[in-house]
Amino acid sequence: MCESIEGNGQKTSCISDLEIISTQITEYKTIEPTTSEEIIHKTDITPVENSVETEENGKNEDAEKIEQCSSKMADLSLTNENKETTSGNDFQPSIDDTKPNRPSSLTLESNQVVDCDESPTPTNTIASNSCGPSSPMERLGKFPPFWVPDTESDNCMQCQNKFTVIRRRHHCRACGLVLCSKCCNLKAPLEYLDFAEARVCQPCFNIIYRVSLDDGRYNLGRQPNPNNPMEYCSTISPLQQAASTMNQPPPSVLVPTGVLKREGRAKSDVPKQVIFSDGIRPGGDLTELDGSSESRILPRKGIRRLATPPGGSSKSTLESIVKRPLDPTTQSFIPADTNLPPIVFTESGQLVFSDEIPKISSEPVKFAINYNLFVSVKKIKLDCCVNRLCWSVCSEGLACVGQDEIAIILECLPDELLPPQDLFNLINVLYQDASKGTTVSEMCFTPATNNILFGSKDHGGFLYIRPTFQCTTNLLLPAQPYLIAILVHRWETPWARLFPLRLVLRLGAEYRYYPCPLVSIRNRNPLYTDIGHTVIKVLADFRKYSYSLATVRGLLIHMEDRQTTILFPRNRYDQVVRALNNSNESVLAFGANLSLKADSHLVCIQGTKDENTYHTQAINIHNKPRRVTGASFVVFNGALKTAGLSGKSSIMEDGLMVHLPSDSMTALRTALREMRDYTISCGPNDEETVYLQWTEDDTNFNVGVKSCIDGRALDGAPSIRVHNGTDYQGNHKIIRWTEVFLLQSDDKKATDPLVCESIARATCMALVPDLDSLAAANLTVIAIRATIHPDRVGYEAGSCGAKLPSTYMKHLDEELVPVIHQAAVASQDIPAILELIFRVMNHP
Repeated sequence: MCESIEGNGQKTSCISDLEIISTQITEYKTIEPTTSEEIIHKTDITPVENSVETEENGKNEDAEKIEQCSSKMADLSLTNENKETTSGNDFQPSIDDTKPNRPSSLTLESNQVVDCDESPTPTNTIASNSCGPSSPMERLGKFPPFWVPDTESDNCMQCQNKFTVIRRRHHCRACGLVLCSKCCNLKAPLEYLDFAEARVCQPCFNIIYRVSLDDGRYNLGRQPNPNNPMEYCSTISPLQQAASTMNQPPPSVLVPTGVLKREGRAKSDVPKQVIFSDGIRPGGDLTELDGSSESRILPRKGIRRLATPPGGSSKSTLESIVKRPLDPTTQSFIPADTNLPPIVFTESGQLVFSDEIPKISSEPVKFAINYNLFVSVKKIKLDCCVNRLCWSVCSEGLACVGQDEIAIILECLPDELLPPQDLFNLINVLYQDASKGTTVSEMCFTPATNNILFGSKDHGGFLYIRPTFQCTTNLLLPAQPYLIAILVHRWETPWARLFPLRLVLRLGAEYRYYPCPLVSIRNRNPLYTDIGHTVIKVLADFRKYSYSLATVRGLLIHMEDRQTTILFPRNRYDQVVRALNNSNESVLAFGANLSLKADSHLVCIQGTKDENTYHTQAINIHNKPRRVTGASFVVFNGALKTAGLSGKSSIMEDGLMVHLPSDSMTALRTALREMRDYTISCGPNDEETVYLQWTEDDTNFNVGVKSCIDGRALDGAPSIRVHNGTDYQGNHKIIRWTEVFLLQSDDKKATDPLVCESIARATCMALVPDLDSLAAANLTVIAIRATIHPDRVGYEAGSCGAKLPSTYMKHLDEELVPVIHQAAVASQDIPAILELIFRVMNHP
C-alpha cells in the first residue's frame, strides 16, 4: 500500500503500507468471455529469465509431466461435460485463426473423434485414431491443445502457486495448461502455428527440442548472437583449417545463415521474424495471452510494453521527432563526467533542451533527467529555522514508475555555484530501480552508489522520512505523496538500516529541532560510532543485517504520569502475530513509530568519552509543555522472579523495558493472539500501570492525497502501485496506468485484478487518439472512478480536480461502459468503488 502524508504544517504521520511488488490480491471468478474482443488482456509483470534444460536424464521426467498434463485435461473435459454448454452457433472464433480459441464450456465426450481441420478448438484428449499421432510427445506442438479455461484453476498447474495481481495466468501453447510466468517462460516454434514461435512451458520445450533433433525440420538450438561477431568465428585453429582445405578452392566470407540472399533459392515456408535480445517480436503478442489482436504490442527496454491501437501512431511519425540521446553510462541525460544534465522548458507543446546552465538563485531552474523525469532546483536561505543556505531540490516524474516523489534540502557550501551532480544521480537511480519494481518508502535507506558522495567519503547514503512538525516554508515540494531524503554519515549506516527512528530522533536532539531537521548537513561529525553495549544489539543483527527489531506499523507508545499505553492497530494483527512467532518464550520486543499525538520523545545518546555506553534524553516541541512522551521500542522480559511483584517497568535508552513473571508472559502472549487488551501493574504498590490496547485501524497513509476528479480527500484509502504495465502510444505521447485506489471494497473478495486491468486497458484504448490534446491542455494526470455493483453501475472521469471535457467522454463511453457492466454482472452483489490513475507521458 502506497502511503503518504500532508506536509504543509499538518500534524500527521504516515507509515508505508502496501506495494504492488509484495501485495497479493485474491482472484475471483468472472464470467468467461465467448469472443476474442471480450477477452481481457492480461499483463505479465514478472521478469523472465529463459533457461533451457537439455540433459538426457530429464527426458523421462518431462514425458511424465506431459502425461500428467494430459490426464489433468481429460479430467477437466469430463468435469465440464456436466456443466451448461454453449451452442456451437453462438461461438465466435478468434480474429487470429492461428491461435487456439478458449471455449466458454466443453461439449466433447472423452471418447469422441474430432476432425482437426474443422474444429475451431481441437483438444489434446482426442482418441488415437482421430487425425495425428497418439503419443503426447509426438502430438505436442503439431495440433492445437485443449485450452484450459482461466476459471478452472486458481493456482499454477505446475508449481501450485496462487495467481494474484503479481503472478498472472499464462497458457502453454503446446499443452494448454494455465501456468505462471516462471513455469511458462520459454518460446518454441509450433507446427500448427506454421512454425511461429509461441510461449511454452519447460517440459514441453524440452520434448519439442528433442523431437526437433530427430525430425530435422526446425532447430531450437542456440544461434550465434549477431551483436557478438566472435560467435561466428571458428574454434578450429588456422593450421588445422589449412590442412583440411589444402586441395579445395578458397572459402567465401563467413556470414550468418540467412544474411545474404542467394539466387535461385526457394522461398522458405517458415515466416521470417525479427526477435529482440529479450525474446520479443515487434508486432507480436508480448505475453502470448488471450487478448484480441486489435492492439499492437511493442517492447520498451525489455521491461515495459508499448501498445499501438488501430489507427494509432506510425513509426514514421515518431521518428520525425528529433530525440536527444541518453548517455549510455547513466541511461539518462546526466553526463558520465561531472557536468550537469540539460535544463528544459516547453515551447509549442514540445520539450526544448539547453546545455547552458543559468545562475541559480531563488527562482527554480528545471533540469531534465530523461523525457519523463525532471528535477527543479533553487537556492534558498532558511532564516526561519536552521539559518543555512541550502539547495532545495524536488523531483517530477517518479510517480510515473510507482515511486513517491522526492525532495532534498542540501546544505550549500560557500563556494558552490551549481548543485552537485550526485543529487541528480540519486533521483535517476530511484527512477530506474522503481521501473524494475524496487521502490523506497518511509524509513527506508539507500546506500551511496559510489565511495565518494558530495565530494566526501564520510557520506554513506540517504534515509527517507515524511515531514511532520517541520517548517516547509519556501521549499520546493512535489505533489503528495512525497518523501524527504536526509543525508546519513557512513558511521550511522547500521542504525539507518536496522533502527532508523533512533537516528532520526538523534538528529533532532543534535540540532535542537523536533523531531528532526529536514536539511542534510554535509561534512558533519557522526552521531553514532562503533556499536556499543546497547539492547538493540541483542534484538538486531549488526553484522549481516539478517534480522532486525520487529516494527509494527502504527504501533505507538505513550508514556504519561504513572501510566504507559501501548497501542496496537487492529489492522496490523498479522504483524503482531508474526512478531510473536519469531520471538522466544521469555523475551518479546516491538519497535514503535513516531507518534504525532506525543509532544516529546525519548532519545538515545552515545557517550563521547566511552563509546560503549548510552544514556537517555528527551526532546520536545518548542514552547509546548510535556504531557505525552513517546518511546521507540518496548521489550517484555518474562524472567521476573522477585516475590510480591507482578511487574516492573523502566526506561532503557530510548525505549521501555517491562519485567514480568513467566506466567504473566504467557498470559500476555495469549491476549495478543486473541486480540484482547492486557494490563500490567508495576511496582510493589502498583505505582505504575502498563496498558496494552487494541485500537482502531491504522489509516495514517495517503494523507494529503486528493482525487483528480473532484478533489475528494483520499486519506486512509488503500492504494496499489502498478510498476510494470503496458504503455499505449499515440502520435507523440503515451498513456500509462500507474495506481488504483480502493475507495470501497471487501479487501479479499471484491477487488479482482482482472477487473482493474480491463478497466485500465479500456481507458487507455479510448484516450490514445486524444493524448496530444490532453497534454496540450495540461490534463496529464487522469482519474477514472468506477462503481461496480449489479444495482449501481457507472464511472466518472476527471483531471486537475474537474470533470473531463465532453469531447473525451464519448470515446470513454464506447470503451468503458461494456467493461464495467460485465464486471458488475460478475460482482456477486459485492460493491466496489475503484479509482484508477493514468498519466500522459512523453514517448521515451
